[in-house]
Amino acid sequence: MFENRYLTRGVQARIPLALQIFLWDCIDNLPEPKDYLQVFRLSVCREMQSVIHEQEQPEFKKEYLLNLPHPITAKVYVIDDGDHCTMLLAEEY
Repeated sequence: MFENRYLTRGVQARIPLALQIFLWDCIDNLPEPKDYLQVFRLSVCREMQSVIHEQEQPEFKKEYLLNLPHPITAKVYVIDDGDHCTMLLAEEY
C-alpha cells in the first residue's frame, strides 16, 4: 500500500516540500494495517506547524508540532486506490 505516489497541483502549490515529505513519512511509519484514506489536518499553533494525522479503520490519531517556517492551515487527504496513491487538498476531492 501507498506505493506509486502522486500529488495534485494544489498540494504542490500550497504544501511546502519539507511538509510533504513529513506527511509521507507519517504514512510510512504507521503500523499495519493502514486504511486506504489518510487524513492530515494542518494548522498553526503558537507560530508552529500543527499536524493531526488520522485514519478511520483501524482507528488512529496522532498529533505533531513542527518548527517549520511559514506554517499553513489546510486539510490533506492521501488516498490509495490499489494502483497508486494521491496526496490532495480536501477541496480538490
